[in-house]
Amino acid sequence: MMNIVLLEPEMPANTGNIGRTCAATGTRLHLIEPLGFKLNEKALRRAGLDYWEKLDVTVYSDYQDFLDKNPKALNKLYFATTKAHRVYSDVAYEPDCYLMFGKESGGIPEELLIENEDRCIRIPMWGEIRSLNLSNSVSIVLYEALRQQGFEKMELEGELHRLQWKSRES
Repeated sequence: MMNIVLLEPEMPANTGNIGRTCAATGTRLHLIEPLGFKLNEKALRRAGLDYWEKLDVTVYSDYQDFLDKNPKALNKLYFATTKAHRVYSDVAYEPDCYLMFGKESGGIPEELLIENEDRCIRIPMWGEIRSLNLSNSVSIVLYEALRQQGFEKMELEGELHRLQWKSRES
């Protein structure tokens, strides 16, 4: 199972959207405090729709608490940052790795990035754009990691309902 780690997320709508993505992919969500919102906040629930109840989510008091409770994460943790030298798609992700994203206003603290520079990844961007939206960034990197795992246990095909479509055309 993949893991998304949000370090001090600030915007409930982003976290709600990420929670919905995690629920849709069978991914665990780890939230490291302080949070810029309350977990029962309306904007969080609205963005996550009715999927929030299906989510495997854990909240930690700080980064050390996260590491203490997830000792395997230390060697399987990737840090998404605009400061990385390596593109996210150039990494071979483990099936149970942890993808960390920092808060919207400042990203992951520089000291963590320096300590883990070999596991820092970036999404390429054009021009002077500072960064992508947090929930979009999570989706991009998570789906690449899931693609590498063959989208294990995920629905790979949909079904068209041709009879309903034909009745609308009449």
